[in-house]
Amino acid sequence: MTELDEIDWQIVQALRNDARITNKDLAERLSIAPSTCLERVRRLHERKVIIGHHAELNPKALGLNIQAMIAVRLGKHARKQITAFHDAMLAMPETVTLYHISGAFDYLVHVMVRDTDALRDLILNGFTERPEVEHVETHLIFEQARSLSLPELE
Repeated sequence: MTELDEIDWQIVQALRNDARITNKDLAERLSIAPSTCLERVRRLHERKVIIGHHAELNPKALGLNIQAMIAVRLGKHARKQITAFHDAMLAMPETVTLYHISGAFDYLVHVMVRDTDALRDLILNGFTERPEVEHVETHLIFEQARSLSLPELE
């Protein structure tokens, strides 16, 4: 695990909350020099603490009115089947996030679609027709919220 000091933690937290914050504003918020801030952010990237930045989108503004978590149980757990399923899910434009999990199901697939007809078609064509898939269970998402804080590590 990468050791982070208090300033590094503050940088990570600030960037998690607003990845578009300018270096000048970030440095000011943390009471450090802009050059120091820039160097620390660069090192966090090099150490793979920060692995990317993204834009958070409003699905409804894009016409994607339905979100669901699709729980999937595979029939076999051979590497070939797992890889085929994994690659197929990530290739679907409806997939937001793919989780390989333990328990009664093997995967949770977070998807976004325009309407219930599109969701039905996605499940029938993209999931149940796949030879690796044994069982599918769909859970509609009514609300989504993201925590802006990180857990404290001792």
